Amino acid sequence: MSTMPTYPAPLPKIGVAAADAYLASGYDSVVGMSSKFAAAVCGRLMRLQTAMGISGPIAEIGTFEGRFFIALGHALEPGEVAVGIDLFDWPNPQVLDRFEANCTRHGLPTERRVTWKTDSRSMRPEDLLARAGGKKLRFFHIDGEHTRDALTRDLERAAAVMAPEGLIVLDDMLHPGYPTLMVALHLWLEKNPEWCPLAVLDRETIVAAPKFVLCRRDWFKRYEEPMLDIFKANIWPLGADFEPHWCLVLGLDTRLAAIE
Repeated sequence: MSTMPTYPAPLPKIGVAAADAYLASGYDSVVGMSSKFAAAVCGRLMRLQTAMGISGPIAEIGTFEGRFFIALGHALEPGEVAVGIDLFDWPNPQVLDRFEANCTRHGLPTERRVTWKTDSRSMRPEDLLARAGGKKLRFFHIDGEHTRDALTRDLERAAAVMAPEGLIVLDDMLHPGYPTLMVALHLWLEKNPEWCPLAVLDRETIVAAPKFVLCRRDWFKRYEEPMLDIFKANIWPLGADFEPHWCLVLGLDTRLAAIE
């Protein structure tokens, strides 16, 4: 006899005490809009990478006050760094001070983070690699300007610095306020067929909108197979159809629509 899935599904554990403690008691205190569920999944994906022998730096475009960045930073291994990239000018220049203070308050040490105040429009891949210690990146979260041109540009820069096994995570996909992001992504995937969607991370609210996780096609199955077990409580049964590619949908509400 099968059992009905629990609703809401549990928040995944990252598997690092500092990271899970931050999600439990610190995440909501940092100003930002990113989903706690997505942070938990992304942190756990980083730990999966570590278990698979994948190491290296990570980066985020659009750190704001550090809510998502801190969670990712706590999932790093000793000696790895997270590069936080932002203009740090909105809503005022003091956002940089708040970012640094939040990182310190929530236990992300200076040796684990690199703060880069810059405009991603002028960012060169070689400059990013230099700040990452000269190593290719294993994880890149893009939460920058939400326009077609900006997302395309950020995808190009991210792909240029990624290790073959790297993951790119895109913010606010399927957000009703930014419908052209999907257009930019599909056009980019058509031009870069070596990349494909690995998972859709479902929304918590309209503000905390879905994220897409991308990987190279030759790594898709190597990630998907362990994810089916790790995230089994969070898998929406029907998956996502990218015509013809299918990938996982992970969420807190995994129920199918009721049919009367």
